[in-house]
Amino acid sequence: MLNQEQIDQYNEQGYVIPDFRLPETVVEDMCRELEILIAANPGMTADTMFVPHLPQENPQGMKSPNYEKWCSYACHDDILDMVSDLIGGDLALWGTTVFGKPAGSGKETPWHQDSQYWPIRPLASCSAWIAIDNVDIENGCMRIIPGSHKGNTSLNHHLADRTDLTLHQELDADQFDEDQAVDIILKRGQMSFHDINIVHGSRRNTSVKRRAGFVLRFMPTTSHFDRELGRKLEHGSEAINFSNRALLLVRGVDKCGQNDYEIGHQVH
Repeated sequence: MLNQEQIDQYNEQGYVIPDFRLPETVVEDMCRELEILIAANPGMTADTMFVPHLPQENPQGMKSPNYEKWCSYACHDDILDMVSDLIGGDLALWGTTVFGKPAGSGKETPWHQDSQYWPIRPLASCSAWIAIDNVDIENGCMRIIPGSHKGNTSLNHHLADRTDLTLHQELDADQFDEDQAVDIILKRGQMSFHDINIVHGSRRNTSVKRRAGFVLRFMPTTSHFDRELGRKLEHGSEAINFSNRALLLVRGVDKCGQNDYEIGHQVH
């Protein structure tokens, strides 16, 4: 589904925006499901809502009444084809997140690398960021530093003691050049793919427009989702719970033979 130029860009720059857009009927359905998800969780911020594709109440206390819908979006054949082009045809879906980023109050995501806090060894993962709304500079689109994934190097981060952030692992300012940042502007239904080591973040949403996205986390099954490491990386966060995270084998076979696809699927 991706051409060689797009694959080369992903490998060289750490991200790509394909020539693909989900049908408007699917995007409209996602918008309806997002409203249902928000209504089912009163009092919870829509900025970050973890694993809506799983049936059980997540560690945030979030309920996903129509989790099958979110799972179907994540397993869309065209998306899986493109991810396979980038990281291989044996794939596990190990996470999803809704970033609701409400109008006027959506939080900033500090500059960071995902590799800092994901228990995947060897480090390999591709994120698909699907725009539920039109996403632009005004409403706080994602920003990336092209090529910052090279060398598979985890850069220095620190804990940011601020309440207006979606996460608290922030990249040290001397580790990157913000002047090189590229804004990932998307129409609803479009998506971008980015590497686990790419430096990225987003500004606050101070506009009158919501900026919602649904992010899918895939890993090649040549890698191991290490639950013991995950327990150490949780840092006591109730929202993460890597040690009991449910994995879905969505394409091919488990190449490394170490991933457990039964843990976390029990509905309590």
